[in-house]
Amino acid sequence: MDEALASRLRAEGIRDERVIAAMARLERARFIPRRWRAEAEADRPVPIGEGQTTSQPSLVALMTEALALGGDERVLEVGTGSGYQAAVLAPLCAELFSVERLPALAARARALLQGELGLVNVRLRVGDGAEGWPDEAPFDRILLTAATPEVPPALCAQLAPGGRLLAPVGPPEGPQWLRLIQSGWDGRLHGKDLLPVRFVPLVIGPTGAAPGG
Repeated sequence: MDEALASRLRAEGIRDERVIAAMARLERARFIPRRWRAEAEADRPVPIGEGQTTSQPSLVALMTEALALGGDERVLEVGTGSGYQAAVLAPLCAELFSVERLPALAARARALLQGELGLVNVRLRVGDGAEGWPDEAPFDRILLTAATPEVPPALCAQLAPGGRLLAPVGPPEGPQWLRLIQSGWDGRLHGKDLLPVRFVPLVIGPTGAAPGG
């Protein structure tokens, strides 16, 4: 247990002890390619290759807490990346479905999440994240880890009544806001912006690879 990280997250305002414990049990360096591992302890984004980054732990914690997970939810993550956010989410939900557009990142995350960490409730596939995972919809929670000018309609359609969707919304060069969209039990969507953020853009379109399953 990384007590220093746990204390730092509490100081940043994170109150959900389940989120803090899930993060404190993980070694962030495992999710970062060797040439950037010296930066793993810093609370800032770190490159993971393929032009992508992994978010700083404080933001990962805030986004996870904003999902308000109770433990029985089916969660869709758009943008597996390094697998760090997925590894935080997995022990906090019933099932996690994660879509990654870049095959190299997906393969590395699969080896970590399903191989080394043995997370049996995680399913991964290579695909266009903007399309979500329609065969497994609806989802109680949806989390985007890349910025989009507008939340893709396909993802909103896959959100279950009473669900929550969290996404960085805005152009690639900003300003971007972390937006929480809640679905009423009548299916109507209500959104509010939580805080300014900066994420790499969500790339939409064919991946050139078959789904990983």
